[in-house]
Amino acid sequence: MDRLKDKVALVTGAASGIGRATALLFAREGARVVATDIATVGEEVARDIRAEGGHALFLRHDVTDEVEWHAVMSRTLEAHGRLDVLVNNAGISTSRAVTDLSLAEWREQLAVNLDGVFLGIKYAVRTMRAGKRQGSIVNVASVSGLVGSPGTAAYSASKGGVRMLSKAVAMECAADRIRVNTVFPGGVRTPIWQNADWWKGFVDQVGSEAEAWKQLDASAPLGRMAEPEEIAEAILYLASDCARYVTGTELVVDGGYTAR
Repeated sequence: MDRLKDKVALVTGAASGIGRATALLFAREGARVVATDIATVGEEVARDIRAEGGHALFLRHDVTDEVEWHAVMSRTLEAHGRLDVLVNNAGISTSRAVTDLSLAEWREQLAVNLDGVFLGIKYAVRTMRAGKRQGSIVNVASVSGLVGSPGTAAYSASKGGVRMLSKAVAMECAADRIRVNTVFPGGVRTPIWQNADWWKGFVDQVGSEAEAWKQLDASAPLGRMAEPEEIAEAILYLASDCARYVTGTELVVDGGYTAR
């Protein structure tokens, strides 16, 4: 279990879901993890990592704030002296018909899901170049950035933006041996579903949360939604030296959803 041995990895949105699973897995694979999130409950992730004998630092972090990105990178360098891996995972989703979507909601989703990734890339590349180190940047998008569905206009636009941003930066940074790749999860059992505006109405419509999850499971050809740990494994592959010749690629982890 040493695919990230002695590497320094920063994971955003690490308080729950895919981010939490990724931070825990990275630590088990030998990384020194800097876990960040706007929610201070993310400190629990760092405590869990340390309880398992790993190395972790939690920093409160609004990914839309450039000043905070500068501070997070500075704190990472103070603690570890370098950065090897960045996982841009922080994201939000608001499900709303485009005619009902406010400009403020549109801008908020673009700010977190796309601006936050841009800022992470900007400061990670600067940090990696300054240290003259190879590196890996893994951006977490969504199958909503590949295919359209009702009520996801802002979310899909932001994730589609992450797709092309990643490819462009991969070409820009190839000479530096800084790899940039994107993971596209399908449905994953994370709090983002139950926090969605449509969830309560959906549960009321089908009769129970158990039935709601059952119907979501049935939407994937493999017959179930993914667990956060399964997406974390894909992120780990791209972050590690196992993918040392992989850059600018799209790794879709969706149980076959987009293959139809």
